[in-house]
Amino acid sequence: MGFFDFFLGNTKKEASKKQIEDYYEVEINAFSIKVNHPKRHLEEINWNEIEEIKIVNTDEGPFLPDVWLLLIGKEKECSIPQGSKGWDEVYDIISKYEGFNFENVIQSATCTENKTFEIWKKR
Repeated sequence: MGFFDFFLGNTKKEASKKQIEDYYEVEINAFSIKVNHPKRHLEEINWNEIEEIKIVNTDEGPFLPDVWLLLIGKEKECSIPQGSKGWDEVYDIISKYEGFNFENVIQSATCTENKTFEIWKKR
């Protein structure tokens, strides 16, 4: 344990604790996205099935994920919590979609209430 860890009251056990987001496994390939969690059912959607993308802010944090990326199709959807491995990669892909609403992403980042932001819709 380092000086600053001692000073701040952090122990090795605390530093090694996983966050809830760490249990989400996001698998990305050229055709689809899969999101798996040990206590939830597998979610999967093909890239070409996505019709709408939203960011959902909740007041659940810090004990539960409080920002979610929703990839929505007619019959399927995937929900990815911010901070999970794969979030950044998915965001990098979808942010290149024509008509992506960066303004709503910024509004979401400054939001502290329960609110949903549409960031892309298929036209």
